[in-house]
Amino acid sequence: MGRKKLFAIVAALVVVPVVLIVAFVAFRGGSTETEVASADAAQMNPHPVAGSFKPDDTELETCQDGTCYEQAFGNLSFKDGPKAALTLFAEKIASDPGIESNCHRIAHNIGSAALARYEGDVGQAFAEGDSTCWSGYYHGILERALIDVRSNNQLVAAARNLCVGDTVKSTTFLYYQCVHGIGHGLMIHTGLDLSGSLKVCEKLKTDWDQTSCDGGVFMENFNTSYGVRSKFLRDDDPVYPCNAVAERHKLYCYLQITDRLLQVSSYDWTFAAEKCAGVERNWRSTCFQSYGRSASGVSRQDQGMLIAYCNVPDPRWRPDCIYGSVRDIVSQDAGGDRAAKYCRAVATSLRERCVEGAGTILSNLAATTDEFRAACERLTTTFLAACLRQGV
Repeated sequence: MGRKKLFAIVAALVVVPVVLIVAFVAFRGGSTETEVASADAAQMNPHPVAGSFKPDDTELETCQDGTCYEQAFGNLSFKDGPKAALTLFAEKIASDPGIESNCHRIAHNIGSAALARYEGDVGQAFAEGDSTCWSGYYHGILERALIDVRSNNQLVAAARNLCVGDTVKSTTFLYYQCVHGIGHGLMIHTGLDLSGSLKVCEKLKTDWDQTSCDGGVFMENFNTSYGVRSKFLRDDDPVYPCNAVAERHKLYCYLQITDRLLQVSSYDWTFAAEKCAGVERNWRSTCFQSYGRSASGVSRQDQGMLIAYCNVPDPRWRPDCIYGSVRDIVSQDAGGDRAAKYCRAVATSLRERCVEGAGTILSNLAATTDEFRAACERLTTTFLAACLRQGV
């Protein structure tokens, strides 16, 4: 799969709390390569929360905070099955702001509980899931699937055999969620060993797999799932580690970097835009796509707010912001209905780029060329060629 296709299948993810885990690796000063620290079985000690899901008697009706909702929905997934849990979850997202604001993390726990229900069978757990709230369900499965690996040498073999089977590979979008989830799992399992996790990603079977795995690694580095902070964050250099990793790993780092820029600046969007304009020249466009992804997450479903965020001072970067934001919308919804309204609402000069961005994700949601074309036809008539540009 070519580099253009790799750009097309990026799935945008919700911002989750940034927290601290001990990391076992350091960058060489001034180097663009990472130094791999050895990690034997004693070092590979995942955070306790990253263990197998444990059901209890927590019920949804008693919950008033995110942690309680995570456990309650996990209980429902474990006891009644993930389909029942996800159906109720989707209903609650639409009506309960407390659930909607923490939906990705809750979805992780529904996936984790499903994996426990099916005794570690990744394929069966995937078959029962859906892409609600940035595909958190699938990520929850994969972040737990490496728990029983006890040595660094076993990680590569385990990672290479997780995303197999017809169910997982039924669409590019679903397969991406699986491989992306491996990246999450590697980071959690190794205690946020960024370098070691990227090295395992490099050992996956194809270039596409390797790059997709990077996405989960960097997302876990910037937005760790379990209340700890990565060693690979620098408040005095918020673009780090994107400006330090090897070139092959920069794509997904820069596609998520504005989450970090906004965290360190108390959500100063001007600061984020200025930093994107000053990153490595070949990655500025990618950084502004990340800016659009972040803006989509923060604005939730407020279309006017999102358009305002993308009205960055330098007009050169507005198309990239629109492109990144609409891809996030389609990824979150696993469909194009809201994206169609958004693309009609942006400035006329930006509509083709908006439709093209939506098409890159729609192409991966579709199982066939005909299905992809039908999705594009529902999205637009004026810019149909732009939507179809990526192909299935």
